[in-house]
Amino acid sequence: MDNSNKVSRREFLKIAGIAGTAVLAAGCASGRNDSSEQEVPKGKMTYRQIPGNGDKVSLLGYGCMRWPMKKAAEGEEKVIDQETVNALVDYAIDHGVNYFDTAPTYLQGFSQQATGIALKRHPRDKYFIATKLSNFANPSREFSMEMYRQSFIDLQTDHIDYYLLHSVGRSMEDFRKRYIDNGMLDFLVKEREAGRIRHLGWSFHGQQEVFDHVLSLHESIRWDFVQIQLNYLDWGHATPGNVNAEYLYGELTKRGIPAIIMEPLLGGRLSNVPDRIAARLKEQDPESSVASWAFRFAGSPEMVMTVLSGMTYMEHLQDNIKTFSPLVPLTDEDKVFLEETARQMHEYPTIPCNDCKYCMPCPYGIDIPGVLLHYNKCVNEGNLSASREDSNYREARRAFLIGYDRSVPKLRQASHCIGCGQCVEHCPQSIKIPHELHRIDRYVEKLKQGTL
Repeated sequence: MDNSNKVSRREFLKIAGIAGTAVLAAGCASGRNDSSEQEVPKGKMTYRQIPGNGDKVSLLGYGCMRWPMKKAAEGEEKVIDQETVNALVDYAIDHGVNYFDTAPTYLQGFSQQATGIALKRHPRDKYFIATKLSNFANPSREFSMEMYRQSFIDLQTDHIDYYLLHSVGRSMEDFRKRYIDNGMLDFLVKEREAGRIRHLGWSFHGQQEVFDHVLSLHESIRWDFVQIQLNYLDWGHATPGNVNAEYLYGELTKRGIPAIIMEPLLGGRLSNVPDRIAARLKEQDPESSVASWAFRFAGSPEMVMTVLSGMTYMEHLQDNIKTFSPLVPLTDEDKVFLEETARQMHEYPTIPCNDCKYCMPCPYGIDIPGVLLHYNKCVNEGNLSASREDSNYREARRAFLIGYDRSVPKLRQASHCIGCGQCVEHCPQSIKIPHELHRIDRYVEKLKQGTL
């Protein structure tokens, strides 16, 4: 690789616009630690080998956006806990996981580096690396090329197994600027021909018309895979910010394109479900965790190559390995049960925040994910009152207000949002963030004044 005219990492991160707060230990498989105490199986991982792709890929893939962080002293930036990352990677590989997904923008730009350090300690033929061209802030060819080259350096590899155009779908203009006008798509196709990229695809967040257009390029580009959001809450439903997952998967299977699944838990929302939903799932299968239902749903379709999970803690990794070692596909009865579960969950007015932190940093210091996630937590736990007439009004009011002040410092709460809208264009879920922040702030003020 040509590494001339390199910029420093500090300059690289500044240009990329990713110097925001790091993703903390709130992994995608977070939530209730309610799995059975059965031994973690070894040598039983389910693998998929999609026709036309010779790779034998573990159905459980490791999402590297949520690596554990070390506690930092006051005034110091958090850093990745490399020793724990190494231990998680070692355990995953030892139990059959062989697909690792990262990106230049994850964890302030240091996820690739940490992932590369951990994987380099293992034979290169024991794992597949996936990373992305995340040129959101600067679509110029010069910057895009630098980002591409830096991935090889950080990951300490001479080839990338699965390379993605990152977060396609915001608009046709965005797609053209980032990948067509700068010639990057043509360049990446040639890199695949040269063997430095083994498989070329894209991840989708956004508008269906963009999805349809980029998918239509398959005849000339030959997409090797596409990464989509798929879970039982989105299946058959066009939820705010998300295209119907059943449609996305169906369009891929028509063309024989393998699907890689992201957000099987919707950023943890399908493991941190409302109490009555958790009770419903546990009654159906007392031995399985709440999260395992979502993973089984995501892994059951035959054209799914791997299901990504950002596993921050060892117990999350172990629980997911149990689910996929081997995977027990959903029965028709299970699918009906989850459809009804999804219908019940749609009755809860949660905000589809996945804690990806793409909206950060806020120029006014607001902890946007912190505010939205506290609101969702209170909805899920039943601590959201519609009026003073609710039987649990006093308890819910106290839980919401005290929990709000504990989880989000006052200077970073929703009351400081001026509605500039800078965050909206970066949200892959298309949440109208200022609207939601103002709504939550009005609710907080009514709770404080007792005027609900």
